[in-house]
Amino acid sequence: MRRDPHAVLEVARDASPAEIKRAYRRLAMRWHPDRNEHPEATERFKLIRAAYDKLTAVDLPEEAETEDAAAEPAPEAAPAKAADIRLNLEVTLEEAAAGCRKSIHYARGKACPTCDGTGEAGISRTRFCAACHGSGRVHDAKRSLVPCPDCGGRGVFSERICPDCHGSGREVADVSLEISVPPGMLSGDDLRLSGQGEPGGDKQRAGDLYLTLIIAAHPLYEMRGRDLHFSMPVSAISLLAGAEIRVPSLAGSIACELAPGAAENREVRLSGKGYPGRGRNPAGDLVISLEVEFPRHLNARQRKLLLQADAALLADADEALPTLAAWRRSFLAE
Repeated sequence: MRRDPHAVLEVARDASPAEIKRAYRRLAMRWHPDRNEHPEATERFKLIRAAYDKLTAVDLPEEAETEDAAAEPAPEAAPAKAADIRLNLEVTLEEAAAGCRKSIHYARGKACPTCDGTGEAGISRTRFCAACHGSGRVHDAKRSLVPCPDCGGRGVFSERICPDCHGSGREVADVSLEISVPPGMLSGDDLRLSGQGEPGGDKQRAGDLYLTLIIAAHPLYEMRGRDLHFSMPVSAISLLAGAEIRVPSLAGSIACELAPGAAENREVRLSGKGYPGRGRNPAGDLVISLEVEFPRHLNARQRKLLLQADAALLADADEALPTLAAWRRSFLAE
């Protein structure tokens, strides 16, 4: 009878290559003929090796692998664990930055009240063992008849399937939890709540709940790593004169001193004023794209003030407006 290689190595079907290799080495050490005097040790070792080769599709030298397996101490078997549950948790940018408390609601299993989690209730029924087809005997590697290991030689199983959970011992329960989200987590980070996954049993510890953080899109800020980028309009006069302007941040409105310069779009970076740091990761920067805006309509007072400013600039044109001053000297008669 063909054996499922995952079952032989006692790993899940989605086990990683590292998990498969650890399981192989543990079992190979246990069943290596040089270490185990059981009469079936050789056959079990060959079966384990064949399962490993099938799952890895790598032809490793048997001698090297078995030497490694024999040299390594057997790891202690970890206690069985119920399934983990994974959910997404959406928060706003402000909530993620400062940390917050959220209420979550999800479904997980619980012990069936009818059978108290055993899966058995009601009238007993009997079914034949699929391994020995009810005979209670199977052939071993030497073609000798031996008691069937699946049913213990009985040939049949007696079952009392619970009608409410159909033998699973579980039913779905709605769960509500109040959780705390630490400040500074990023989208894609996982928050683990130990023991809040699928419930365990007598020989099984409860699974964990993993919440993957999703930071919702923000109307102003764009996150790039921990840097926060945004655009804002600014007066051409402020850019020319080098004024102090107020800019938004997650910590509130803050002052930003502009250097005097050309009235054109420019970028300003405020170090450490972006998304907060976490652990060894420092806070990001606040990166502002300033978009110049020229006056469109002037009242009489504004026009007078601008003309006065223009006259002051023309009076010192060689320094303030050197290109204009040179052109005037070349083409305008005194």
